[in-house]
Amino acid sequence: MGTDELTDVLADAQGFLFDFDGPLCDVFAGRPAPRVAGELTELAVGWEPALAERLHGVDDPIEVLRLVHAADVDLGHEVERALTAAEVEAVAVAGAPTPGGAAALRAAREAGRRVAVVSNNSAECVRAYLDRHDLSAYVLEVVGRAEHQPDLMKPNPHPLITAAESLGVDVTRCVLIGDSVTDVQAAHAVGAVAIGYAGGTDQPELLVEAGADAVIRTMQAVADVLESE
Repeated sequence: MGTDELTDVLADAQGFLFDFDGPLCDVFAGRPAPRVAGELTELAVGWEPALAERLHGVDDPIEVLRLVHAADVDLGHEVERALTAAEVEAVAVAGAPTPGGAAALRAAREAGRRVAVVSNNSAECVRAYLDRHDLSAYVLEVVGRAEHQPDLMKPNPHPLITAAESLGVDVTRCVLIGDSVTDVQAAHAVGAVAIGYAGGTDQPELLVEAGADAVIRTMQAVADVLESE
């Protein structure tokens, strides 16, 4: 989209909510998600062999957690602990932030916006990554996966509502920058603006179809608009 259109979308936003995996960091860049999903599946099936069929072929660690928790809450807690540990290990080897992501965080804070990270990943891994890359000073609040309640992950708007309340901003005056359809759904469920970050070649169409208010190809676009205010 053009700069003018993005400027209009961002103009009234008081709270900037950043999704983590994608817009700020490729969480599993150094420890591939399918490998982690496989480890979690092995753990779950070791406890409950009947889950083998349900988890077969699932290569998203977050989805493994959802499925296990839905089948067995106690086992879901075990998988959740293992996933959190894996995420913390993963972000330690994830590499540099998404191009333009750090600049967008800095620009949002320097423009006087209130900034939070809202993620389906654990808050522990988000904070560890922000600390490692000297970005914590730009983030006022981190809302990660709700402990023992994976049903509250996006597309449930719970993380957005929690972040907005913590920031002291009406959620309808917030913009969520995320790279998935569930981000768009969560934002629109509470009247927030959704900006779709399309870092991959197949994402723009999906985000447009989901109704994203704007779609960007690079996080630097957000920084550029804020720095020009």
